[in-house]
Amino acid sequence: MSLTVGRITYANCIPWFYYLRDCGYDGRIVDGVPSELNRRLAAGELDLCPSSSIEYAQHSSNYMLLPGHSISAIGAVESVLLFTPHPLSELSGIPIALTGESATSVALLRVLLHEFVGLTDVVTEVPSVPVEELIAAGRPALLIGDRALRMAKQIPSGTQVIDLGALWYHYTGLPFVFALWIVRRETVNRCPEDLRRFLAQLDTSRSRAFANLGQIADTVAERDWMGVEGLIRYWRSVSYAFDETHMEGLRCFYALLEKQGEIARAPDLVFFR
Repeated sequence: MSLTVGRITYANCIPWFYYLRDCGYDGRIVDGVPSELNRRLAAGELDLCPSSSIEYAQHSSNYMLLPGHSISAIGAVESVLLFTPHPLSELSGIPIALTGESATSVALLRVLLHEFVGLTDVVTEVPSVPVEELIAAGRPALLIGDRALRMAKQIPSGTQVIDLGALWYHYTGLPFVFALWIVRRETVNRCPEDLRRFLAQLDTSRSRAFANLGQIADTVAERDWMGVEGLIRYWRSVSYAFDETHMEGLRCFYALLEKQGEIARAPDLVFFR
């Protein structure tokens, strides 16, 4: 049977998907932002997808993880950015605007401001106007993905940009795992051979992409606003691996989420083998 796979519509997912069809995957691909794919995965509309690490933390009993793959930052990630006219220490009680596209980045922001900056009153809101307009008007706001990459090219005067990946690394010395390849347990039980084939296809697709980043960057639409060299640099700055050090960073994040009451319990990492 064919698997239904979710694809995040951000530039950081291109290395996984650019050659995926060429590597043999012939199933359905559903596009969306992280929060939309989280919802579809939870509802059973997707079999698997690169999904928010907090989605796994909140519903781990329904899921397993594909080994070897993540969207992580070992330092700066460049596409999860807090734009603020105020120092971090002065953000207590000041509303921080969000797009509503990502749950993990919002949780990371809360952890960083509560645990490491020492703020007791972190206020976030999804406004009725584009977040970019609020940033231009001097309001603090969090942007992720391609919108963050675009906004970083036109930073308003007096606004500082805080890379949350870099801030996490500064305080913990560990990678931060933004997204994991999450698969529904129902799918594991129903079609494990299809998943084994898909994992092999995903491995090959990613390896082929990193052998041809220049060719890919020259053909995708993102070239028009990031440039070929900008795309290549960005893809190389993202960590797509998921090794023991990444797991240590993820467990640290989950432990802090549990400490702050964001999740009931830090989950075990259970992999599809």
